[in-house]
Amino acid sequence: MTTLLTNARLIDPEAGSDTQGALVITQGRISAILPEGAPLPAAETVVDCNGKCLAPGIVDIGVKVCEPGERHKESYRSAGLAAAAGGVTTMVTRPDTLPAIDTPEVLEFVRRRANEAAPVNVLPMAALTKGREGREMTEIGFLLDAGAVAFTDCDNVVRDTKVFSRALTYARSCGALVIGHPQEPGLSAGAAATSGKFASLYGLPAVSPMAERMGLDRDIALIEMTGARYHADQITTRRALPALERARDNGLDITAGVSIHHLTLNEFDVSGYRTFFKVKPPLRSEEDRQAMIEALRNGLIDIISSMHTPQDEESKRRPFEDAASGAVALETLLPAAMRLHHSDGVDLPTLFRAMALNPARRLGLDCGRLAAGAPADLVLFDPNVPFVLDRATLRSKSRNTPFDGARLQGRVLTTWVAGQTVYRSA
Repeated sequence: MTTLLTNARLIDPEAGSDTQGALVITQGRISAILPEGAPLPAAETVVDCNGKCLAPGIVDIGVKVCEPGERHKESYRSAGLAAAAGGVTTMVTRPDTLPAIDTPEVLEFVRRRANEAAPVNVLPMAALTKGREGREMTEIGFLLDAGAVAFTDCDNVVRDTKVFSRALTYARSCGALVIGHPQEPGLSAGAAATSGKFASLYGLPAVSPMAERMGLDRDIALIEMTGARYHADQITTRRALPALERARDNGLDITAGVSIHHLTLNEFDVSGYRTFFKVKPPLRSEEDRQAMIEALRNGLIDIISSMHTPQDEESKRRPFEDAASGAVALETLLPAAMRLHHSDGVDLPTLFRAMALNPARRLGLDCGRLAAGAPADLVLFDPNVPFVLDRATLRSKSRNTPFDGARLQGRVLTTWVAGQTVYRSA
């Protein structure tokens, strides 16, 4: 079967281009990119994109799916449907489940469940230490063989430096990617907000932005010592950026990500003690948000992720200090990213470089590109259509989104995985 997508606005993050043209899909892969005006080949299926944007499907690193252990919050089926509706064609899932994904047997269960239930690609990460407890590293080699694409203890920072250094050394010997959460765990324990006048006014337990800088400094020193491949899951403060830049200049194999919430929201959104805005790390100042956007533009920040974290109503309908952290974002990632495009002037190729190309490259995948031979994992979207988000319409089992009732722009029209349509808007 050959599918021809015509009259498309092609968003190519690899070339940094935004041009009109057409795209041909054959046997699940992109077989040709045609510029505007080029002769169109015959095809069994022809789709007129009506001038809308066609881009590589989003590769989302850090998605929490609550199987095993908390399936009532999110299943692979519900997360996969939400991902497809949000233009996410590859979910890279976290191991912070119950139990943690720390053995080949649990990893095999997760892979089997994901392949059976989710309409999109699912690539699982595994825990770096057993039980994510920071005391004993997992069998990294066996977990790699079982299909783990990276290793992380998520927001459980490995406090024991010797354990962490040994895990980094072993990961380097296997060529494995380690994903860290840069925080000084003592300072950040129990924090619900970023320290400053706002947190003091609201009486919230707060953490200094320096906790992130201190955690990153420690991790950079260990990366320099071990030579490991490392990705910081979330850099959210401007004070951490100089250390990240120095590490890059020194040739260390380090990349950094940021969540869509820290790019589009700030600490003042917490006003009224709205717990749907409680995330980890806590929302930062407007100055930090602007610094992250500039770091995204200049390439210091490599990856934008949803950090999709489902929480049920009971865990969110509590006093702000006691409420669980996290927000769902698979369906809202692209519309929220359009805020950066419309309000902050970030062009679409730059956004898809961070949401598709760079995460795919970091994980050694061949997706995330508009190029002949690449998988036909694609998203067609209208970046301009306005709407008001109603969280009741979200496909996730949990609906703890900070964007409930927000005015957004940008809707996913169609999502393809390996050339097959997995979502089409009504």
